[in-house]
Amino acid sequence: MIVVGMISGTSMDGLDVAVADLSGAQTGDLVLRPLQARTWRWPESLRERLLALLPPSSTTVAEVAQLDELVGRSCAAAATAVVADVGGADLVVSHGQTVFHWVTDGRAEGTLQLGQPAPIVQATGLPVVSDLRARDIAAGGQGAPLAGTLDTLLLRGFGGPGTRAALNLGGIANVTVVPADGEPVAFDTGPANCLIDAAVTRITRGEASYDAGGAIAAAGTVREDLLDLLLAKPYYDLPAPKSTGRELFTTAYVEPYVAKVAPVADADLVATLVELTARTVGRALAPYDVDRLVVSGGGVHNPVLMAALERALGRVEVKTSDAVGLPADDKEAYLMALIGYLTWHQVPGVLPGMTGADQPRVLGRISLGDNPVHLPEPGVSPRTLTIGPPPVE
Repeated sequence: MIVVGMISGTSMDGLDVAVADLSGAQTGDLVLRPLQARTWRWPESLRERLLALLPPSSTTVAEVAQLDELVGRSCAAAATAVVADVGGADLVVSHGQTVFHWVTDGRAEGTLQLGQPAPIVQATGLPVVSDLRARDIAAGGQGAPLAGTLDTLLLRGFGGPGTRAALNLGGIANVTVVPADGEPVAFDTGPANCLIDAAVTRITRGEASYDAGGAIAAAGTVREDLLDLLLAKPYYDLPAPKSTGRELFTTAYVEPYVAKVAPVADADLVATLVELTARTVGRALAPYDVDRLVVSGGGVHNPVLMAALERALGRVEVKTSDAVGLPADDKEAYLMALIGYLTWHQVPGVLPGMTGADQPRVLGRISLGDNPVHLPEPGVSPRTLTIGPPPVE
């Protein structure tokens, strides 16, 4: 089954789109063959409006409604282009853009992703799976991180003793831990790139939105006085499963902390935020005695961050997901394709106990396309995921 997966992460830098050939729902031994992946940059005016929507900003119903439609139209344009490139598809899975994740006293109460599916259906004629997190939250889960499904199935295939883990370094960092014996767990550790990106955007007056190659961080020195204040955030000590987002780690998040210490040079601030990401990931993984970590997401391109992670993790073997056949920049989009494929086959999109839901649920809602739909017989609970070879050019 050819499935298009689309997602815009918490960094809001663009829409990641991936096309996969998926099979194995009836046996539980899934195979994902990557066909194509690319990033579609949001129109600058749309990105600015989306960023302006984030807490603690206020907004209007009119602005939310307009952005919901505009994100859907941009997703439709991206889906139409990639479907044409690969010669057709069977299903589109659209996560949209998260603008709020409602958490009260450690419990997820709701979540909002913008991006109407109707423009995608209209443009492609294909059925669309959307609204992927709400059912898990309704069942008592965190609704995040959904990456635990793909990570667990993939890490199970490594075999051998020891505890494996996967880490995604997007705007927010999330991990999946898979013990050799025991149940897997997935949760958000805290900020990955979101605070770093916000600092770089301010420092460069908008000329850059991220620290390319870690150049700014490399020129700075970690300010331990500031880092100690940042590390005292209660979120880091909450038990898993847990989830967070830009509603907590806002664009202006670090300003009150910076005001409490002696003046902080720009490069020192970025270096300190890189260290914050590394140490909070290290703290989160410490109880699990992980021996092998597979890393994906935009953060893998920051050598200063990767070096800080290796220091924070000690003797843990660290490699990127490219080494196991899954492009590090595209994992989240392939994850969307996988979850939509499971939904189409009426298989829960999260594994038992992973998000805290009372039991695994089939995720999302299906918007019908132009042709009659005949859903396949329900699949079985997945056991493993193999990344198949990409097509030969």
